[in-house]
Amino acid sequence: MRSSNPVFANNAEFNGRATTQYADPSQWRIDLSGGAGGQSSGLPTAAPSGRMTLDTVVEKTAITLGTVVLAAAVTWFLIGDLWTAGGVDASAVQKAWMFAMGGAIVGFVLAMVNSFKKVISPALVLAYAAVEGVFVGAFSKIVSTWVGDATIVFQAVLATFVAAGATLAAYKFFNIRVTEKFRKVVMISLFAFLGVMLANFVLSIFGVLDQGGLRSFGALGLVVSLIAIGLAVLCLILDFDYVERGVAAGLPERESWRAAFGLTVTLVWLYLEILRVLAILRGDN
Repeated sequence: MRSSNPVFANNAEFNGRATTQYADPSQWRIDLSGGAGGQSSGLPTAAPSGRMTLDTVVEKTAITLGTVVLAAAVTWFLIGDLWTAGGVDASAVQKAWMFAMGGAIVGFVLAMVNSFKKVISPALVLAYAAVEGVFVGAFSKIVSTWVGDATIVFQAVLATFVAAGATLAAYKFFNIRVTEKFRKVVMISLFAFLGVMLANFVLSIFGVLDQGGLRSFGALGLVVSLIAIGLAVLCLILDFDYVERGVAAGLPERESWRAAFGLTVTLVWLYLEILRVLAILRGDN
């Protein structure tokens, strides 16, 4: 079954187009006819030693998320305080927005490269994680300063991991099946949402929409962020399904980086939306 996720769509093994099949060594048979390699004609080949497993996916995901967190922390301290005893520090605010916009643009480009690259590159995945960390650190600094409480960042991080853990638990214990219809509905909804957000961004830049339009820090922005969180959770379910399929297919270990990249993209998006929701709720109090 072909994947609709652009992160996995160009990978043959994830989409069932690979020609090599791997078999459990316990199922090997001896070729009594003396055929080459000691295997009967037409039997699957033995799986290579370096295969993608849940452990390798967790390991690579931990590395990419660690890179995001490290880059975010460095960016946070490089920006400095946006609000001092004398008022707003204009240079710090300018630096924060520069980091945020630069990280967002470069991160988007690297995300597209990684998504459509047929052979995954660990270096490019880590580069994306570092650049995305710059954006996350700057955006978190701006939001926490607006709210007036830096602990909102830790609350958002904790809520992200709780949401991810709960989604994984529901996926496993409730035996959620990702059907072709489910996958299509999620992907159509996702691209529709991204299209609306892109249009909103362009209209906001040209002044057609005030205060960010749909992405404002008001009631409308709260509704949009809640919708985004729902979509991010559904994307996590798709990610878990793709990882499970990849492990079952016996993909080479390097594909763990592709899985880690997909999970990192979704988790960062989930964190940003949760942070926005917390900021909006805190700002109304």
